[in-house]
Amino acid sequence: MAYLGIVFGLIFGIILQRGRICFNSAFRDVRLFKDNYLMKFAALVIALQVLTFLFFAQMGWITLNPKPLNWVGNIIGGYLFGMGMVLAGGCASGVTYRTGEGMTTAWFAAIFYGLTAYATKAGVFSGWLKWVSKFTVKVEHTEGLYAAKSGPTLSSVFHVNPWIVGIIFVAILLWYVFGTKTTERSTKLGYKTAAIILAILAPLAWMSSAASGRNYGFGITGGWISLFKGFLNKQPLSWEGWEIVGIIIGAMISAKLAGEFKLRMPKNPITYLQVMVGGVLMGLGAVTAGGCNIGHFFTGVPQMAIGSLLASLFFILGNWTMAWILFGRD
Repeated sequence: MAYLGIVFGLIFGIILQRGRICFNSAFRDVRLFKDNYLMKFAALVIALQVLTFLFFAQMGWITLNPKPLNWVGNIIGGYLFGMGMVLAGGCASGVTYRTGEGMTTAWFAAIFYGLTAYATKAGVFSGWLKWVSKFTVKVEHTEGLYAAKSGPTLSSVFHVNPWIVGIIFVAILLWYVFGTKTTERSTKLGYKTAAIILAILAPLAWMSSAASGRNYGFGITGGWISLFKGFLNKQPLSWEGWEIVGIIIGAMISAKLAGEFKLRMPKNPITYLQVMVGGVLMGLGAVTAGGCNIGHFFTGVPQMAIGSLLASLFFILGNWTMAWILFGRD
């Protein structure tokens, strides 16, 4: 069943490419340019996923599995990842789909991202991860919607039904999306359409992933680790590994059909060194934090996981810090 990840990856890659969706840009643009277009997408897709995730869990089709809280890992890893994605020129999903578009800087960023994530998970940097893991916090869930032993959520912290917390959370996000002025931007796929499609696709992808033995939805970092495990150790690809293959192929097909596929190289070769450093920070940061912008922000926040909310906050702070260093001082 793991190979079905390529199907969901294909669709995901097409939507990312058509919508020009990158969370690095979403975080950075709000701070530097007061451009909230992609942040509106992020808020809307998270709001809709809160509802679709809870509905699918209520029906017994998926079991929500919020990532554990780790104050040390979420903060340090989140901040490193946030800085890294600015240097790399894209978040985990952005770098991955741009690899399929022919952007050569994305190739180098993705390679160093995946290699460093692999080294942190199971290689030379694994001692660091072992130390950070000592701060992991899980709780017992009794609601029936969540895995029995998983990370704390807003509902478990406040001892409130997940639907009540979810509806309040959704209301706040929808107020931001529809109650504030939106920056105009021309894309092949509007942010509202993209958000609706992905909010429906995400729980279906979760069902497919769970059937393969991986009880989680969309992710990126684990997929790159799986690819390097397969390449270096001849291990079979996980669902998430096949998803990465699908994203790259889907983005390539989408770019080809739109006449946007092109091998692109930077004017200054030093940019390759910059994106490599960014990839290293992303790989180290994502594994330290327990997830990247897709695992935590896109899939974890809709579960209202405390660890994902904390990591996402530091993704944004790290992003703003590096954006200010590179661009903002002028």
